[in-house]
Amino acid sequence: MMRTVTLPDQTAVPALGQGTWRMGEDARQRKQEIAALRAGLDLGMTLIDTAEMYGDGSTETLLGEAFAGVRDRIFLVSKVYPQNAGRGRIERACEASLQRLNTDHLDLYLLHWRGPVPLAETVEGMEALIQAGKIRRWGVSNFDHGDMEQLFRAGGEACATNQILYNVTERGAEFDLLPELSKRHIPTMAYSPIGQGRLPASPALSAIAARHDATTFQVALAWALRDPTVIAIPKAATEAHVNDNRRALDLVLTAEDLAAINADFPAPTRKTRLAML
Repeated sequence: MMRTVTLPDQTAVPALGQGTWRMGEDARQRKQEIAALRAGLDLGMTLIDTAEMYGDGSTETLLGEAFAGVRDRIFLVSKVYPQNAGRGRIERACEASLQRLNTDHLDLYLLHWRGPVPLAETVEGMEALIQAGKIRRWGVSNFDHGDMEQLFRAGGEACATNQILYNVTERGAEFDLLPELSKRHIPTMAYSPIGQGRLPASPALSAIAARHDATTFQVALAWALRDPTVIAIPKAATEAHVNDNRRALDLVLTAEDLAAINADFPAPTRKTRLAML
């Protein structure tokens, strides 16, 4: 059974989705990547995240091919470049993404990071896209606590999520950003939830993995998923990797496990700048 997270409009989405950064860039990997994406879909990982930036659109084109005929099973997320988030440009950027993705709408459209366009103008553009039926809802990515405050002051109360770098090694958001999002019932979408497959050596992760007959990566992913308001979007380019990620959702960490992880990867005690890739 796929656990879900509820968006502000009460839409339930999978807690575990699929990221796609760097996919679609190597023709030799195309069949394997499509097979992995389709396998994830069959496992219930139906939230798919991409961006116009990924491969200069080639990732969106891959997804358009991978999900031809099954679009209705997918919660599709894409992201707009900051420089394309202004009046007029956001409509053109969205339309280009829709064409590459072979769809008539996005379920969620995110501002990829803060840029030169005033937030009020981006909010206005997002709302116009909703009215035009091009997107169902919108959100942001890589926004720190102060950015979110400015977004709300700019009329952005309808923000559906904030996609951020969040994993055991990058916990800075826990200090003030995650509590603020939780207070406003805005889920966090965690990208690189297992640190792009480069976790540091950790006695805690190793011991917990041995106790649960799991890998350290599965433990780290289960840790990110421990919070019922977090959606994790790890990338997996092979079917075996997709299956490994899915098994992490069924791994229940004990209080002892969580305390051991906290000892190796302490929670923040002061404000730090939001990390991003």
